[in-house]
Amino acid sequence: MADVNTEVIEPDVNTVTFDGKLIGTMDAMSAALSANQIFSVSATEDRLIVFDVETRDMQKRPLLFFIMTFTSSTVQLDYSVPKDVSDKLRKLSVLRNLMGALSLVSQSFAIDQKAFFEYVDSAVDDVVASMSQGYGVLFNSYDSLLAEHRELRRLNLELASSNKTLAADATRLSRENEELRGKLKLLENYSDESLMVMIEEWIDSHSDTIDVPEFSKAYKVPQPRVEQILSRMVAAGFIEMKG
Repeated sequence: MADVNTEVIEPDVNTVTFDGKLIGTMDAMSAALSANQIFSVSATEDRLIVFDVETRDMQKRPLLFFIMTFTSSTVQLDYSVPKDVSDKLRKLSVLRNLMGALSLVSQSFAIDQKAFFEYVDSAVDDVVASMSQGYGVLFNSYDSLLAEHRELRRLNLELASSNKTLAADATRLSRENEELRGKLKLLENYSDESLMVMIEEWIDSHSDTIDVPEFSKAYKVPQPRVEQILSRMVAAGFIEMKG
């Protein structure tokens, strides 16, 4: 019986990093990517890891895979390149996956558009330059890929513009939320005089009675404080205890 060659040929792993900016939250990014069900997502305290194992070898180990690691200021792409796969075509393939992920998290993470598109353009140029006139048929096979790349580039430019608008809106909404929280806190922290007036109005509109737990829940005032104010009002002769 002939010997079977079981030598394992490890794929090369390439890495590229792009600058970016977290304009939303890691939780929002994780939710958007997980909902798509294309990528696997793992979150740590300060980063989001997105990955996919496309194929495995005979020992069930990852052969074709890519890993995207998002931090607050960068996205790093690690991807495998098996020995029998074109490095140039593999690069385009994983960049397409990265574009898909970026489109899903465009409201939470903004990549450096200039550097990213320059890299994509270079990757496409490398593939085109490697094709001679004798590879016309092969070129036609990838013509649709180039068209798709241009469309994705156009969409990403539109997304870049939208991201600026969304970032401004997010800042404005955050500021408005802070103001509303401040107003709510002031409303919840009633002065003793305001609370007395509120209790009097409650008693007048509830047949000269007051249910302390119900009043406390309605105005988010602790019951002990309501009871304390009631005691002061009774002592001052503002209201009378019955029964």
